[in-house]
Amino acid sequence: MINVNDIKNGMTILYEGNVYQVIEFQHVKPGKGSAFVRTKLKNLRTNSTIDITFNAGIKIEKAHVTKTELQYLYNQGDMYVFMDNNTYEQIEIHKDKLENEIKFLKEGLNVLVMNYEGEIIGIDLPEKISYKVIETEQAVKGNTTSGALKDATIETGYTLKVPLFINEGEEIIVTTRDGKYSSRA
Repeated sequence: MINVNDIKNGMTILYEGNVYQVIEFQHVKPGKGSAFVRTKLKNLRTNSTIDITFNAGIKIEKAHVTKTELQYLYNQGDMYVFMDNNTYEQIEIHKDKLENEIKFLKEGLNVLVMNYEGEIIGIDLPEKISYKVIETEQAVKGNTTSGALKDATIETGYTLKVPLFINEGEEIIVTTRDGKYSSRA
């Protein structure tokens, strides 16, 4: 049990029988009344997010989620295959557990697989990953009225906005939290 005042971003907790990850939190001390903690929690089983307000000083149970580094190999229908580089054991994870992460998975990528009491509840991607641009439109000289961005498709099939100077075949770095262009590789 931990005090709700001690929660941090990324921490996993048990609340009403579900495992949640703290996405963001805010300690609030109003002029009148008692302090409270406003949180945004992601349900690791369903990938839904909820906003919950806890009174300051209450205890919540911490969920002990283990993270194992595995390498993504390939997908087979709805199943995505990962391998432990130490034991060469392969694990299959259904696409329902990887909803948002699928668009960033590429062969050979090392990820952290989250496990709670023997149940795989999802994966944790690196914050930034390098990808090859496989398709983008040519920039038109003088076309800077729309913020100087154009669409580009990376090797996983995901499409994002990039600056006009990015061309096909270039390596770019993408932030996996929001799926936005970060820089050239």
